Amino acid sequence: MNIYAQAQRAYAPTQAPVRTARSTEYEVIARISHRMKRALQNDDFVALASAVHENNELWSAFAADAANPGNMLPDELRAKIIYLADFTRLHSQKVLRKVESAVPLLEINSAILKGLKNEGGAR
Repeated sequence: MNIYAQAQRAYAPTQAPVRTARSTEYEVIARISHRMKRALQNDDFVALASAVHENNELWSAFAADAANPGNMLPDELRAKIIYLADFTRLHSQKVLRKVESAVPLLEINSAILKGLKNEGGAR
């Protein structure tokens, strides 16, 4: 191995880049949204139900985190997150009963993704 290769190896990153909570949230929401959208496009109710369920679990986790007294987000934002989680839960039930479309769930996720990206969290 020549000196150039040794130098490259010595200064190469030894681990994956550090991920922020915001970038992780972005990635998870984007992945679930993609699954919902693909299921809608393919008219695949089983895949849609799975993605809607996973989306609902994610929003339940967001609500639990927002309700935590130690959460440092502003009270108004915490209340909005809890409201969106409640809406998501109720609307998801309607989607699973085939009386409503999953499009509003995708729209909510899209708005959240836009906000996360604008705040510099998604990479």
